[in-house]
Amino acid sequence: MLRAILHRPLKIFLFPLALFYRAMIFWRNWFYNIGFFVSQKLSCKIISIGNISVGGTGKTPAVIFLARLLESRGKRTAVLTRGYGRKSKGTVLVSDGKGNFASVSDAGDEPVFMANKINQIPIVADENRVRGGTYLIENFNPDIIILDDGFQHRAIERDLDIVLINSQSKNSDSNLLPYGLLREPKSQLKRADIIFLTKTNLGETVSPLTHTDLEMFKSIMVPEKTISDTAGNDNPLESLSGKNVFALSGIGDPGSFHSVIANTGAKIVGEEIKPDHYQYLEDDLIIIQQQASALSAECIVTTEKDLVKIKKFEVGEIPIFAVGIAFQPQETGLKKLLQILEL
Repeated sequence: MLRAILHRPLKIFLFPLALFYRAMIFWRNWFYNIGFFVSQKLSCKIISIGNISVGGTGKTPAVIFLARLLESRGKRTAVLTRGYGRKSKGTVLVSDGKGNFASVSDAGDEPVFMANKINQIPIVADENRVRGGTYLIENFNPDIIILDDGFQHRAIERDLDIVLINSQSKNSDSNLLPYGLLREPKSQLKRADIIFLTKTNLGETVSPLTHTDLEMFKSIMVPEKTISDTAGNDNPLESLSGKNVFALSGIGDPGSFHSVIANTGAKIVGEEIKPDHYQYLEDDLIIIQQQASALSAECIVTTEKDLVKIKKFEVGEIPIFAVGIAFQPQETGLKKLLQILEL
């Protein structure tokens, strides 16, 4: 009760902002729906992977999964992303598909992480998706461009909208910004061509966004078979089993990441949770090493997105490993996706 009273002034202050945001979203979508705002068509197929909430749905692993799937079926594929958190502006070639990558500061952590995972696929970061898509077409001639986090970016026309919902999200997250984590009302899910519930293997489905009459397909998030260290070496995932580990993450859904670690047989003896897209300093790693040492942790376990930002720091004696997370649609969802893609 006391907590509710203390938060009441903040809610009163945010209420006009929430009304303004709701109105802005409503009119923007309405103008697109009636054709007053026009989506620009590019000369190749565009597949968007997005969500209606802020972070934590497993979007990046899903982009990697789809890119690999399309490549395996003989499709020339490219990825177009905004590059959230980068220090640059305009069009940045994150990866040329030949092993040449931009820096994290120029491209952003998620694009560089993707470039390491799908290094044979060109990736471009651009806040102007039409400009970035045009660059990819002119320089790489792809059959398909995967539009990362594209559900709200309606300025570019897409052939397929894939939307992800975190099955572990809470009721408190189901309000529009700034009260909750929703970018759009859940009624806008009707624009999606296919919807995947993610992380269904990490606990009971609790997301209120599932309470619609729209068809949804389950997917799971599983650790990859190897873990990477700061030197780029791979080690077997089984090497974590039975170890006391310190969990480190700066992502949208750290709880699910901790569940993945626990499922490896490791014991989490401590944790440090940073904001999503956190930019680490050397002092951060010194403190984290001290915390892990005080708890007798045998290693520090982080995400691959975090590893691309911290591997440059050589501090402390406790080794740091990154657990890769893979998106896996269950059979019915994969069959439906292949059918829509005509693969």
